[in-house]
Amino acid sequence: MPELLNRRVLSWACYDWANSSFALSVLAVLFPLSNQTFWNADGTGAEATARLAWITAAASTVVVLIAPVLGTIADAGGYRKRFLFVLSLVGAGSTAALGFVGAGEWPAALAFYLFASVGYYASTVFYDSLLVDVTEPRYYSAASNIAFAAGYLGGAILLAVHTYMIVSPGTFGLADATSAIRVAFVTVGAWWAVFMLPTLLFVPETRLLKARVGNVIKAAYAELRDTARQIGRYRNIVVFLAAYWLYIGGVFTVIFMAADFGRRLGFEQQDLVMALLVTNFVGFPATLLYAWFGHRFGPKLGLYVALAAYIAMTLWAIFMKDVWQFYVMAIVIGCVQGGVQGLSRSLYASLIPRHLPGEFFGFYSTLTKFAHVLGPILVAITATIFEDPKWVLLCLVPLFIGGGLMLAAVREGTGDELSAPR
Repeated sequence: MPELLNRRVLSWACYDWANSSFALSVLAVLFPLSNQTFWNADGTGAEATARLAWITAAASTVVVLIAPVLGTIADAGGYRKRFLFVLSLVGAGSTAALGFVGAGEWPAALAFYLFASVGYYASTVFYDSLLVDVTEPRYYSAASNIAFAAGYLGGAILLAVHTYMIVSPGTFGLADATSAIRVAFVTVGAWWAVFMLPTLLFVPETRLLKARVGNVIKAAYAELRDTARQIGRYRNIVVFLAAYWLYIGGVFTVIFMAADFGRRLGFEQQDLVMALLVTNFVGFPATLLYAWFGHRFGPKLGLYVALAAYIAMTLWAIFMKDVWQFYVMAIVIGCVQGGVQGLSRSLYASLIPRHLPGEFFGFYSTLTKFAHVLGPILVAITATIFEDPKWVLLCLVPLFIGGGLMLAAVREGTGDELSAPR
């Protein structure tokens, strides 16, 4: 596919390379570990888990409220890349600030984590919507998964450096592992800010002919209502979003709970970091394979394989006792994690009207973050009821099963004709 690997696609994929450092190093590893052992050292494990879950739900709630409006405003004047830039700086700056939060200062840590998460998730509204500007519909699955693979590789490279810093802090002139983690937060912020530049410089942005008059915010809310009514008329899109809302909530919760889960089982910090590093290195070739698989056989079959793996691993976690079992779980999740996100994005891009990418991807992000609210709330409630962390992941099984069943009713294809209003 030589016509696919052009400067536009590769520059667009650079943003996955850039912001995946936050997802892989901070969200999955550094913050959960610091939350348990550094900022909440005086509390119980269940308290730390609940705080992490509630602040994650709060960040997702903020994005749920603003994402559709941001998408509508961006489409109004061709401002998607400008919003991407501002929100990325908010996320990168807040991430770097975490490196300066002292021991026991969990309120400050949670506040910076909230801003960093909002910047990360809200920026993806505009990043995802640029997919329709960089390639043709027949290459959506391949381009989307290439970007996720780039994200895994870039995030894994930086996480490998962080792992070495934590294991051998003296090599970097650092006093201990805690100092290494604090420096790692700063490097994630810098990495994110630098590697987003190719996306801003070399990715084109289609400007719509639709003009706005009067107050742009009021116009955005008015169009948001219109878009909600429009989406309700596209049965295929509605069914997909319902399925996606269920299963992506489970996927996200597994990601952000993994390190916290392993820590509460008593596994060593170094083992947890190494296992999640393995997840990300496995994820790079696996996601590229998913790019080929989705292009060859369609995204739905790839999604079914991924959901089956998540169900199996969630049940596997109930019986987990030894660290080698955590490594097995990390490898299997690494094989499917990027694929389920990339194929979901490409399938949705093929279903929506091509002339309103910002609005429809604003709703896509809204549903994503609404699912991100659901999963953490389920975790927080379960952690409050059950002291044993093994039961926390069990509540996710219905999300994967329900999402898979609803996905069966989605019709695959390319072009606006598939999404004809009912």
